[in-house]
Amino acid sequence: MDIRPASFGHPDAVRLNDRVQREYAERYGDDGDITPLDPAMFAPPRGLYLIAYDDLGTPVATGGWRTQERNSLGYSDGDAEIKRMYVVPEARGQGLSRRMLAALEDDARAAGRLRMVLETGTKQPEAVSLYLSSGYEPCEPRDKFGHYRFEELSLCYTKPLTPHGDRATTPQDGDRMPAGR
Repeated sequence: MDIRPASFGHPDAVRLNDRVQREYAERYGDDGDITPLDPAMFAPPRGLYLIAYDDLGTPVATGGWRTQERNSLGYSDGDAEIKRMYVVPEARGQGLSRRMLAALEDDARAAGRLRMVLETGTKQPEAVSLYLSSGYEPCEPRDKFGHYRFEELSLCYTKPLTPHGDRATTPQDGDRMPAGR
C-alpha cells in the first residue's frame, strides 16, 4: 500500500468520501455525516489528508486530521480531529486503518498538536475496536465534542499525543474498520 498526502478535494478523495457517506446512510438510516468540511481545513500545517492506494493504483482508504481549538463545539486548544477514516470493504482486514491512523497521529504530533479527538458512532463497532485498541479513551457525555455531541448514537474518543516512546498502540482486531464519522 502506498499512502500519499492529497487534497480533501482530490477526485479520489471525493469518490471515497461518497462511498463512506453511502455507508453512513446505510448504517444510520440518514443522509450521512453532515459535519461541515472544506479542503482548506486539511491543508498543512493545520491538517493533513491521506489517500492509500493498492498495488494497482486503486484508491482504497482515506483519513485526515484538522486543527481544532477551544470552541462552542466542545473542542480544546491543541486538538487534532480525525475525519473521514475509511477503508473500502474489499481492502479491509489488512491493517490499513491502523497504518493510516498511525500516520495521522505522527503528523499531528509533529505539527505540535496535543491531543487526537474523533467522533464515531455506536453502529460502527469495527471503528470503536480500532480506536480502543490504539489507546483512545471514550469521553464522558459531558465531555463530548463535535457536530454530533448531543446525539444518542455518537461516541467521542481522545488520545494524548505523547512522544513516540509513550504511545500505547497494540495491533488487535480493529483492522476491519469501515468508517468513522
